[in-house]
Amino acid sequence: MTNLQERASLLDNADALSHKIEEFSLPKDTIYLDGNSLGPLTKNAQLRAQEVVQQQWGQSLIASWNSHDWISLPSIVGNKIAQLVGASANSVVCCDSISVNLFKILSAAVQLQKTEKRRLILSQNDNFPTDLYMAQGLSQLLGTNNCELLSVASNEIESTLEAKGNDISIMMLSHVNFKNGAIFDIPKLTQLAHSKGVLVVWDLAHSAGILPLDLSAWNVDFAVGCTYKYLNGGPGAPAFIYAAPRLLADLQQPLSGWMGHKSPFAFDHDYDKNTGIEQFLSGTPSIISMSVLDAALDVFNKVSMQAIRNKSLALNEFFQTCIKELIPQSSLSLACSLDHQTRGSQISFKHEHAYAICQALISHNVIADFRAPNILRLGFSPLFLSFKNAYDAATVLQDIIESKKFLHTEFQIKHKVT
Repeated sequence: MTNLQERASLLDNADALSHKIEEFSLPKDTIYLDGNSLGPLTKNAQLRAQEVVQQQWGQSLIASWNSHDWISLPSIVGNKIAQLVGASANSVVCCDSISVNLFKILSAAVQLQKTEKRRLILSQNDNFPTDLYMAQGLSQLLGTNNCELLSVASNEIESTLEAKGNDISIMMLSHVNFKNGAIFDIPKLTQLAHSKGVLVVWDLAHSAGILPLDLSAWNVDFAVGCTYKYLNGGPGAPAFIYAAPRLLADLQQPLSGWMGHKSPFAFDHDYDKNTGIEQFLSGTPSIISMSVLDAALDVFNKVSMQAIRNKSLALNEFFQTCIKELIPQSSLSLACSLDHQTRGSQISFKHEHAYAICQALISHNVIADFRAPNILRLGFSPLFLSFKNAYDAATVLQDIIESKKFLHTEFQIKHKVT
């Protein structure tokens, strides 16, 4: 047994979260390092999927809207997520996708900030593309005289706020960068934005369920997040919206569907918005996926976000150590901060054959992912990964790099989803 193997064994023996692995339904002989893109199935979620289809829908039919409280799921799930992101009760609702939710929030925020001068939406130019696309689409709809995207380098956000704060309406940033895992300082940037009269929108796609968050204490205005990554809600699971309670009374989101109405089943001719966070609902919620998400969130019961973060940091540090010792002269170059404290729960590498390396890893049942043009991402989800998993994955990567297996023709074939 090598020193690294011994260290992995010691770390696993001391792991206070090791029992959580049993709550997941994972394929045998697979090391899943892609929970940052799609979280795996929990056993609770698997049982709920069967129940909601076979019993609730299958047997109770339409009565389930009342007998199984389907109608309240967006709020029930929203309140579970609120506890994970440091938000007050009834300030989070589950619905739609991040893209749609961003459009709602940006539109409502622009209306709140409507002045001749404040027309810019400030973002980072390496933000996840859909965030930028939604801002661009809103700008096309409203005209650049009323709304225009200003994207700058991540390290220029503060200086841009200082220089152009009076022209900026909204600051829209991703808390954790999807490629390099870099973390923005939410309380610091939120305070700076507010000092300039700017509203803030945070995308928590890569931080909800993996980083300690305190949206209420940090005075955040709005946030969105997806639930199929670290929250393990399943492919295409509905996203969530957070809005500070102090803003709800004055908001008017544009997708005024019947579920956002104060009394949906009154079937009024004219729209009268719900005064709470439910005003962000639009159409009928997707009950099967939301019910499965509701069950998946139970994996966070009796676990603190700080404990999750502590194990995340330990896994990242240990994997980096493995790579340094096993592949000291590797052609892989780190594409994220060397300090694991300053990034989310992923390690990113640059390599001209990153896609092929990813495919070679998958062929050995080590599931990672690729982000164009040359990024190999390895995600470390603390609730279902062990330190032995990290060591074993590093040895597989070592073999692929040293043998240059990634050059095989089979690993060069590009799939639709990368």
